[in-house]
Amino acid sequence: NQIACMIHCGSRGFGHQIATDYLDQFISVMKQKYHIDIPDRELACAPFHSKEGQAYFHAMNCAINIAFLNRQLIFHIVRDVLCKVFRKSPEELGIKLIYDVCHNTAKIEQYEINGKNKKLLVHRKGATRAFTKGMQGIPECYREIGQPVLVGGSMQSASYILVGGHMAKESFYSTVHGSGRVMSRQQAKKRFKGRDLADQMEKSGITVRTRSFSGLAEEAGAAYKDIDDVIDAITQAGLSIPVARMIPIGSIKG
Repeated sequence: NQIACMIHCGSRGFGHQIATDYLDQFISVMKQKYHIDIPDRELACAPFHSKEGQAYFHAMNCAINIAFLNRQLIFHIVRDVLCKVFRKSPEELGIKLIYDVCHNTAKIEQYEINGKNKKLLVHRKGATRAFTKGMQGIPECYREIGQPVLVGGSMQSASYILVGGHMAKESFYSTVHGSGRVMSRQQAKKRFKGRDLADQMEKSGITVRTRSFSGLAEEAGAAYKDIDDVIDAITQAGLSIPVARMIPIGSIKG
C-alpha cells in the first residue's frame, strides 16, 4: 500500500472565456460567411484550416497549457506540505509525478485509414488519451507498458490508473476520464446536504476539507456512476487495462 495524490483541475475561467468568445465569433462567421443557421449556439463551428478555426485551435492549446500549469502548481504545493509535515525531502519520501493528462482536447494525430496514413484531428471531450506500449508520444520510461491513464471515480469511491488495451486503436486510443455523472451539479445540490455528506465521509474514514458545503454536495458519490462498473465495461471492450485501484482517505474540494 502507498499514498497517492490525485489532482483534478482544468484552466477554469480562462478556458471557459475562450469557448464563450469563439462561440460568439463562430455564430457570426457561420451566418455571414457560410450562410448557415444553427438551432443551438453550442453547435457553432468553423472549418479547421480557416482563419477562425486556426485561431480557436491555438487559443484552445493555450487553455490546455494553463490547465497543465494549474495542476503543476497544485502538485508543488502538495509536495511542499508533505515535506513540511514529515520533515523529509521529496526524494526521501519518494514523491514523484506519475503522469499528467488532459481530457478536453483536439489533437492532430496520424492513423491508418483504409490502408492510407492520414493526419486526423482527434477530439477528446470528456475522454482521455490512452496510447499503448511502443507508440511515439509516450515518455521513454513508459514506452514498454503504455501511457498511464488517470480515471477519477468520486470523493467517496475508488479511482483507477489504467493503460491502453488491445482494442484501443478502435477508439483512436481514447478511453474514459472518469465514472461520469448520473445527475447534474444542480440536481446534486438539491438532493444532498454538504454538511451531512462531510459527516458521512468522516465516519467512513475519509477526511474532508472544503471551502463550500454547497460545492461539496455537487460532488456527492451518489451523483456519479459506479466506477467499478465503468472500468469493467471498458476492460471487457478491450479499450483499457486496470493497473491500480485507489481508495480515498482524504478529499479537498476547491
